[in-house]
Amino acid sequence: MNSEKLVQRIVEILKEKKAKNIDIINIKEISILADYFVICSGTSNTHIKTLADELELKLSETEGRNPDHKEGYASARWILLDYGDVVVHIFREEDRNFYNLERLWSDGILTMVDN
Repeated sequence: MNSEKLVQRIVEILKEKKAKNIDIINIKEISILADYFVICSGTSNTHIKTLADELELKLSETEGRNPDHKEGYASARWILLDYGDVVVHIFREEDRNFYNLERLWSDGILTMVDN
């Protein structure tokens, strides 16, 4: 599965679980870290963990993809799931506003998902 299709699948799963303010940043041309960042917000620590759990489960079951690396699950304020070419950031809203990855990666191409 290429990175564009993986991003689409990730967004579908996040929407199903009611993630808030989903943004996609295409960083292919400006970074070797990944092709895309998918950024979203959860409404509580439980919701953030649920979003991460659902992504891991569904991507493993349907796409055979498991994250190469996972960070932040214990605190559930900012969970990062690294799928190599796509990195997913799931935030509490106040932490998302503080770190403001959209501004930090403003040289990338931002797509806001209508959700």
